[in-house]
Amino acid sequence: MTTSVTKGRTVTTTHTAFVAAPPRVVYDLIADASRWPYIFTPTVHVERLHGSATEELLRLWVVANGAVRNWISRRTFDAADLRIRFRQETPSPPVASMGGEWVLIPLSDNATSVVLLHEFRAIGDHPGNTELIKQAVDRSSTAELAMLKSTAELDRRLSTLVHSLADSVTVRAEPGPVYDFLYRAQDWPQRLPHVSSVVLDETVPNLQTIELDTVGADGSTRTTGLVRVCFPYHSIVYKQTRPPDVLSAHLGEWHLYPTADGVRVTSRHTVMLDPERATRLLGRYATVEQARSLVRRTLASSCLATLMHAKSAAEGDRDLRVVRS
Repeated sequence: MTTSVTKGRTVTTTHTAFVAAPPRVVYDLIADASRWPYIFTPTVHVERLHGSATEELLRLWVVANGAVRNWISRRTFDAADLRIRFRQETPSPPVASMGGEWVLIPLSDNATSVVLLHEFRAIGDHPGNTELIKQAVDRSSTAELAMLKSTAELDRRLSTLVHSLADSVTVRAEPGPVYDFLYRAQDWPQRLPHVSSVVLDETVPNLQTIELDTVGADGSTRTTGLVRVCFPYHSIVYKQTRPPDVLSAHLGEWHLYPTADGVRVTSRHTVMLDPERATRLLGRYATVEQARSLVRRTLASSCLATLMHAKSAAEGDRDLRVVRS
């Protein structure tokens, strides 16, 4: 259910959904912002700046109206009353102010009514911008509630579907050349044998949208879309906009850690398996473990190849040291 009320210069919207899961389960999913990138499709990356049990400050990168926007948001928690308030401290234009609240109402049979409230104003109270924001809020709220519902209703299965893995390589070089190799994805077709083409857009510095074609071991070509947030000489985080095969979400990170031997480069992935896609791809009797093994092999192959070539470019061909976790 969706309602919208305009009072003065402020627009208030209300979106409601029924979730067949206990209120505490739903509350915990909303409260733990580290989960948002694999629960909510528009959320690319969340950085917790600081916080406590009752309040926190987050920086978020989110796809809205076809563009990636980022802002700082303050959240306050009322766990006893099942409420979480939020307010953007650095709104992204054309938003002048944005706040709201998650309200969870316990229902019978361990179900929950989830109410998502927004209050906003457009810069200059421009009618066109107000309507644009209203449309974006409506789309994102409807989608977020649907994704929250499907995730919460997985209950204990959720922990079996979310999986993280990492590979590391030590490079005897300064961080700069290694970071540059990973950052300059437009050069990958000339530097990585499994990448055949790349289209990269970086209208905003250090915020990249990428579409690349990769060639598999069987000769087939796969097109992948990525959004990347780059933190020079330290890390690059990314999210696939079209997750492959058995996944409902795929997040990735490249982290560079200076060491006495040079720089340790870690490629880390977090994936959320989609049981229905796994069944279609692997057969009706496929298990979550089989799907997880397939994902592990596929990701390890491409990412270790990238790590190896980054190492080679930065220091020349030397012994490769790989650490798995």
